[in-house]
Amino acid sequence: MRAIVVRRFGGPEVLETVEVPVPEPGPGQVRIRVAAAAVNPVDLATRAGILTEAGVIPPREVLGLGWDVAGVVEAGSGFRAGDAVIGLRDRISLPLGAYAEHLVLDSSAVAPAPAGVSAVEAATLPLNALTAAQALDLVETTGTVLVTGAAGAVGGYAVTLAHARGLRVVAVASAADEVLVRGFGADEFVPRGPSLGERVRALVPGGVDAALDTALLGLEALDAVRGGGEFVAFAAGAAPIPLRGIRLRHVWIRADGGRLAELAATLPPRVADVLPMSVAAVAHERLAAGGLRGRLVLTP
Repeated sequence: MRAIVVRRFGGPEVLETVEVPVPEPGPGQVRIRVAAAAVNPVDLATRAGILTEAGVIPPREVLGLGWDVAGVVEAGSGFRAGDAVIGLRDRISLPLGAYAEHLVLDSSAVAPAPAGVSAVEAATLPLNALTAAQALDLVETTGTVLVTGAAGAVGGYAVTLAHARGLRVVAVASAADEVLVRGFGADEFVPRGPSLGERVRALVPGGVDAALDTALLGLEALDAVRGGGEFVAFAAGAAPIPLRGIRLRHVWIRADGGRLAELAATLPPRVADVLPMSVAAVAHERLAAGGLRGRLVLTP
């Protein structure tokens, strides 16, 4: 089968298509025939060697790419052959990822595909929905939460889930995205830009109770949080010093098929565009250029 891997770090040009044996599922695993795989910022960081430099991925001769998968079960346990499923590959140091024609995952990382959506649409859900949900799980407040990067894939889901939880949501994004973000459920909107803390505090005197910093603004977002509040960081090395007694937590995404099934039944997929897997390098270039609303999706 064909798969896209990284043998050396660098730009999109290092992505390499290789022929490898079809993987066999072990105990408690399923093999999925891949119909679609989403492209996420973490894929770009893996390809560039950033995660290896940060100690998140150990040095490897070959690395697979792709966390999100939608497809059909071919073999294994926990599902029947032919079942349409979605899943998350959270073991990111393996030589095969979702950028492939077949993928083996633990059955516990897989969920039934949501009804009424295509594989392309479903592939945009696992990583982004689970990251937003698991980040929100770390927040204890019942008051006000700031979400940076609120027009992005993770940030948009965080806004929706926080609103559903009954929190007052202050969203930060480009001014051009205000209507979009308010549609996700934001109660207040602050355009991206300098002096974020001051502008948020003008809406929420004393500062918000918690921040979900999906845009990795660091100290700028921390300044908007009240003393003794909560702050959730989303990337290795992106967490600010927890000043003013703010409780800092770091979301480390984990696969959870049961939770994924619940989220997929309620959250809308967000597709920016669809490309053949053979031009994954183009997808990486487009994602790096920014400005996308939703995820690029690769099809074998």
